[in-house]
Amino acid sequence: MSQSLIKMWISLAGMGLMFLSLGFIYVSRFKLKGILKFVTGLIAYGLMIISGLIILFVVLSGPTVD
Repeated sequence: MSQSLIKMWISLAGMGLMFLSLGFIYVSRFKLKGILKFVTGLIAYGLMIISGLIILFVVLSGPTVD
């Protein structure tokens, strides 16, 4: 696999984590109560931070030349 293709899959994983965290945030705010609301919110914001770091890595690593 080329380096460009690997970066594409990494960025797609980051976007997938963002989408997953969006779902967790929605569920924690509108569907849950109590400690479960806190736990899903914590997971959601953790996934959002991880996905942001992944996208930051892909953007700052620059273009690839194959």
